[in-house]
Amino acid sequence: MKNYLYSLRFLFSIHIAGLLLLSLFRLILFFRGTANLGDESGEYLLQSEAFLRGLWFDNVVACYILLLPLAVASISAWFGYYGARLYRGLTIFMGIMYGITFAISASDIPYFEYFFKHLNASIFNWMGYGETTLKMMFGEPAYRWPIFFFVVAVAIFSVFLRRMRKLTVASFEKNRFRSWKSVGGIVVLTALTLWACMFGIRGRMGYNPIRVSAAYYCNNTFLNQLGINPTFNLLRSTLESTKKENKSLRLMNEQEAIENVREFLAIEESFPDISPIARTINADTSFVRKNVVLVLMESMSGKFMERYGDKRGLTPFLDSLAGQATCFDRFYSAGTHTNHGLYATLYGYPAMMKKNLMKGAVIPFYTGLPRILQENGYRTLFFMTHESQYDNMNGFLRSNGYDEIYAQENYPSEKVVNSFGVQDDFLYEYAIPVFTERSASVQPFFATLLSISNHPPYIIPPYFKPHSKDTEEQIVEYADWSLRKFMDEASRQPWYENTIFVFLADHGKLVGSPKSDMPLTYHHIPLIIYEPGQSPRKLEVLGGQIDVGPTILGMLGISYINNMFGIDLFRQNRSCILFTSDDAIGSMDRDYFYIYRPGDEQEWLFKVQDGEEGSAVTNDTIRNKLRNYAFSVLQTAQSIIDNEETGKYKGYVPK
Repeated sequence: MKNYLYSLRFLFSIHIAGLLLLSLFRLILFFRGTANLGDESGEYLLQSEAFLRGLWFDNVVACYILLLPLAVASISAWFGYYGARLYRGLTIFMGIMYGITFAISASDIPYFEYFFKHLNASIFNWMGYGETTLKMMFGEPAYRWPIFFFVVAVAIFSVFLRRMRKLTVASFEKNRFRSWKSVGGIVVLTALTLWACMFGIRGRMGYNPIRVSAAYYCNNTFLNQLGINPTFNLLRSTLESTKKENKSLRLMNEQEAIENVREFLAIEESFPDISPIARTINADTSFVRKNVVLVLMESMSGKFMERYGDKRGLTPFLDSLAGQATCFDRFYSAGTHTNHGLYATLYGYPAMMKKNLMKGAVIPFYTGLPRILQENGYRTLFFMTHESQYDNMNGFLRSNGYDEIYAQENYPSEKVVNSFGVQDDFLYEYAIPVFTERSASVQPFFATLLSISNHPPYIIPPYFKPHSKDTEEQIVEYADWSLRKFMDEASRQPWYENTIFVFLADHGKLVGSPKSDMPLTYHHIPLIIYEPGQSPRKLEVLGGQIDVGPTILGMLGISYINNMFGIDLFRQNRSCILFTSDDAIGSMDRDYFYIYRPGDEQEWLFKVQDGEEGSAVTNDTIRNKLRNYAFSVLQTAQSIIDNEETGKYKGYVPK
């Protein structure tokens, strides 16, 4: 047992030394990037948290390195083998693995300084330019310092490894008697240490293992990225890039697609330093400094509402509100997942089938609704029910226009009811005092609330009494009741009269029997815009989640450069709308609905009747029009994303 403890001391000493040297690389990056601290330059406690989070990520990488040596040394200890050759082999293995990790950390310093991003899968694009890359690394004087740090770190670590190996081997007691009790103790200790190592690899106890999002904790982009371990980021982004769903779409000729989209959006001007879809939007009215509260309702298909034909009385509040507000009756979600709805609604880009464009290890920057409002003096807040790491929301949203994020970590633990956190009524109850506090300043606020209750596992709170018997109907009743409670409480607040409330679903849900491979009940959702004191309006214009941002900005009288695919539904009409599911692309106009499945190149065309799929029809002219629209928009979006043109300009990094 004593020899095994010496063995563990050897391994964990190397583990600690590795963490210290990785922290040193982070310290070097910090001092070389202090110009990026801005207003946080004197916030030393805030800065120190980046290093603590960095240690967290470093430990994940170090535990990956430790796992195999720990398992080998432990199994050898069961048989009483502590040979010098074994520990020489373990030393060589850990030296090589840490050497690679130090090399990545050193290379990351100049890469980050140039791109303001950590090393990621894109570096493999340089593999075909080996000579050029080597000349860049060794020919640029500024890059020689990181190389020097790498050499020093490897030298120090190598000396430490050698000394620890010699000390450990010399400490082992020879021919020591081994009892069953000592072997049993070794087995128990092995189980504990391996469990601890595996937990270190996972990084956390929550619903998901650690993701890049865990590094984000404040509003300074540099500090948020400082905590990310470059090796973790490189491995994560490489893994993401190999997934089938993250491959780039290739539906048609890129330039032809761009020209088509410019025609669809009636774009005549050109902003080559931004993107091919960028255009100037001049407001018709003066700037109205109203608050905006945007509620994304989980799975709230339009087909749950009496307004759209349901007779079960599941949404009395939404139906009542729709009759008092501006209601868009031909409105569709971008996709079938929450991340699709968030991405399209807030940033004006279409859902790209299976892709979750919020989850990548490298977070792109978008000039969508949150950023434009932020730049026009708004305080931006996001409220979710679950953990902030889910779908990488924390990192993505903080990088793209949100000042404050409220998630499960902020709520009392006793309010958490399942893996998706708190229930809707508590989320709304929690948000209102925050709104009231923010409204005390002259700065207007933009708040987004993402509900969850209408998502399995369904939890019906005991204090809510539904009239339905079926759980899936009861949860819709509860979601509607929670919204009524929210608006009743909001109406008592001083900021209420000066607020625009926007209600829509993140996506729909299957209601009734599917009539096609891509049921429209998944996509037909309500969009209700309510301003206290307004006259009700019913609009039949065709619209989608990508139109929400431009429509709200138009209501507020804000002029801006629109780098989104959406339009202001009060000022413009669209002939077609696009949406996708995991394996299919849908496109529709007022009369027809087209479906295409790229995987097997199947396609269908349906007549639209009462907002749903009707009979299948054959009409090559309509089919080609709808297919051309869908392919053009998706291919153009893919081009803009690939070329990093989603921001205010190419290479845009928010301050």
